[in-house]
Amino acid sequence: MYCAETRQLSHSFSSHADALKSVNLQVPGGSIYGFLGPNGAGKTTTLRLLLGLLKIKEGEVLLFNKPLRKQRLQSLAKIGSMIESPSIYSHLTATENLAIYRELYQCSGQRIGEVLSLVGLSETGKKKAGQFSLGMKQRLGLAIALLHQPALLVLDEPTNGLDPNGIIEIRDLLKKLNEEQGISIIISSHLLSEIEKLVTHVGIISKGKMVFQGTLNELTGKQQQSSKLILETDDPGRSLEICRQLELNVISGNGKITLPVPSREKIAALNRELVNSNISVFEMSVIKKDLETIFMELINQ
Repeated sequence: MYCAETRQLSHSFSSHADALKSVNLQVPGGSIYGFLGPNGAGKTTTLRLLLGLLKIKEGEVLLFNKPLRKQRLQSLAKIGSMIESPSIYSHLTATENLAIYRELYQCSGQRIGEVLSLVGLSETGKKKAGQFSLGMKQRLGLAIALLHQPALLVLDEPTNGLDPNGIIEIRDLLKKLNEEQGISIIISSHLLSEIEKLVTHVGIISKGKMVFQGTLNELTGKQQQSSKLILETDDPGRSLEICRQLELNVISGNGKITLPVPSREKIAALNRELVNSNISVFEMSVIKKDLETIFMELINQ
């Protein structure tokens, strides 16, 4: 079951440009879904439509398998969100900030202490939120989003402006929420290198269109598809013949031989045949595209 889904979701802010073009977002329940794309790709617009912050013009949003148009209040009550900067009162303490939202959500006072402990802000005491570091403010924003025990968290660029230690803290916290409390999470970002350490599923949007959606393993599988084996020997001609005898698909044979990465067994067989033919092997290496490169290719296609 999808905890969040869009069907043919399109949106425009003027008659001249489409911000979204038939976006079909599918977020499995229990997942950490990384919603990726460059700035201006349509990530925040999609999330605002998902949360009912923008009026749906074309397409459909489903939350927990129910259309948002028909089950708006019931569905949104199960969601915690942090879109852009956290909405906090700088002149109040963390506890006082949460007390305001507790009244709104009608949850127990005990919950305030629970979420402060969860996000690591139990010891802030009378310190005003305006004196918090950026990382502490982000964690307070998460505490507010978690106050009513949501089933789904929607976070837009939650690590923006954080130092490396702050990024690691937020990442570890989100993993803990997902693994220990079963909270599904949608996290938008333009930083693939950070997201790949956290998510189970990935959606990539570019210029208002989804260009990839699947598991993180499916995305990394594209590395294998685009990987190449580089072979350099003292006898390129004979080496080329051996590759063809082993039914290896050679891409290039000028100087260094380039071919798609074969199975481990084929690599072992190739090495064995080269050695048995008294051919000196100077290089046999696998060249993989990193995920950042694959990401750039997807958004620029």
